[in-house]
Amino acid sequence: MLKGFFNVPAPVNEPVYTYAPGTTERTLLKEAVAQARSQEIAIPMYIGGKEVFTTKEVKLTPPHDHKHILGYYSQGTKAHVKEAIQAALEAKGAWENLPWEQRAAIFLKAAELIAGKYRYKLNAATMLGQSKNAFQAEIDSACEIVDFLRFNVKYMAEIYGQQPPANSKGVWNRVEQRPLEGFVFALTPFNFTAIAGNLPTSVAMMGNVVVWKPSNTQIYSANVLMQVFQEAGLPDGVINLIYVSGPDAGDVIFKHPDFAGIHFTGSTAVFQNIWKTIGENIHLYRSYPRIVGETGGKDFILAHSSADLDVLNTALVRGAFEYQGQKCSAASRAYIPKSLWKDLKKRMESDIKTFKIGGVEDFSHFINAVIDEKSFDKITAYIDRARQSKDAEIVIGGEYDKTKGYYVHPTVIVAKKPDYETMTEELFGPVLTVYVYEDSKWEETLALVDRTSIYALTGAVIAQDRYAIDQATHALRHAAGNFYINDKCTGAVVGQQPFGGARGSGTNDKAGSMVNLLRWVSPRTIKETFHPDTDYRYPFLAEG
Repeated sequence: MLKGFFNVPAPVNEPVYTYAPGTTERTLLKEAVAQARSQEIAIPMYIGGKEVFTTKEVKLTPPHDHKHILGYYSQGTKAHVKEAIQAALEAKGAWENLPWEQRAAIFLKAAELIAGKYRYKLNAATMLGQSKNAFQAEIDSACEIVDFLRFNVKYMAEIYGQQPPANSKGVWNRVEQRPLEGFVFALTPFNFTAIAGNLPTSVAMMGNVVVWKPSNTQIYSANVLMQVFQEAGLPDGVINLIYVSGPDAGDVIFKHPDFAGIHFTGSTAVFQNIWKTIGENIHLYRSYPRIVGETGGKDFILAHSSADLDVLNTALVRGAFEYQGQKCSAASRAYIPKSLWKDLKKRMESDIKTFKIGGVEDFSHFINAVIDEKSFDKITAYIDRARQSKDAEIVIGGEYDKTKGYYVHPTVIVAKKPDYETMTEELFGPVLTVYVYEDSKWEETLALVDRTSIYALTGAVIAQDRYAIDQATHALRHAAGNFYINDKCTGAVVGQQPFGGARGSGTNDKAGSMVNLLRWVSPRTIKETFHPDTDYRYPFLAEG
């Protein structure tokens, strides 16, 4: 427990279930998946605590089985955006005045519900709606969202507990952390249910009210999250979940005088456009909005000639291909010394040949489908261009098929020049591009890694030579907000590796840390004097 008045349960990371054959959790998850597949559901928006259905219904299908219908969601309009804002503002007074412990209790209860009663339902929704295998769903929609909720409560208590030192006689100085004036817009991505849950809850936890728009391809699991929040006791209107087009949301929200901030995860281009729009409308707002965003990545793994080949191979095949490379942190470019490449390529080929590819319902499938047809077409266009380019060679994979699901086989491209397009541009798919460098050009390669991409999210160095590790750690200090030594560049754990990057990768406000929560409050300093002066004259004015 944390000491003193600000006692909260000391958080520990939620244990990861294995789902190995014969385990109870495997049986229960399979049952939850089968149950979800067996029915078509109608998914409402949630505005002011009410379920809102519309006449325009949009079907939801598993990316790996796009002819199967999971259900339909009600698509909203600008009118629903306005209603959500109004509901949030109406809820604001009571919510921000609720004691922080009462707010904390709601989110701690939500964590308990996800860790227990809702674990398999939420994992099943993530598996089916976002085509994640059982393990990828478990570490996301069970463990990480639970960790976000529990650790954020701890950070909230620590923030409120930070006060000026009591060293002035007759004076009491204190700091009040106020919620922002207005409402906050949470715009969340498809690839992590945990991120989709964290962006609105971390804001609400600090006393703010939220309008939440998820990615259309994450609505299926977002609906389960909202059910959890309601059961945990979240008051009506604190978080309002809407399904509208991006332009409709932006046209209303970014012109509203009570717009107080945006919590965003998504593409760099979208975030930059949002920032530009906010800047153009800055004269409309009651206060300067908080702009917090985690955007793209072109994440690297750099190997030194001293690297352990087995460590390097595992870091690459896991880092590049887990969840079909659809992670902001996924390894998408690798720099391999010439002396290691031949043996590394054999190991990668051997491992990738054992990958089973297919639907998430079969737990033996390591690789599933990419999220939708638009993503499939983008990724395969890069593969086709690489196949025809004199500057690249596909050495592993390159196959794809969208007959039943949006399947792209794990693909390894060797770039013959370091600025080939798949070395510099974010693909967000199961494609790894390798650049082979001369062993003697280690220092030149460090500089190359640093300047090749506009992004700076994650990166890793694989080496046994401690001098090389030290060199890379220093030379690449601005190239990645999360840097890994002898590990893959994915898999940040809440409470252990706060996540975020700079440059084109976002504002680096570190989800899963106190830094992030501080963006959602506005401090007020209060000085109370118990023995105030009653005469303007200072002692130095006395004659003598």
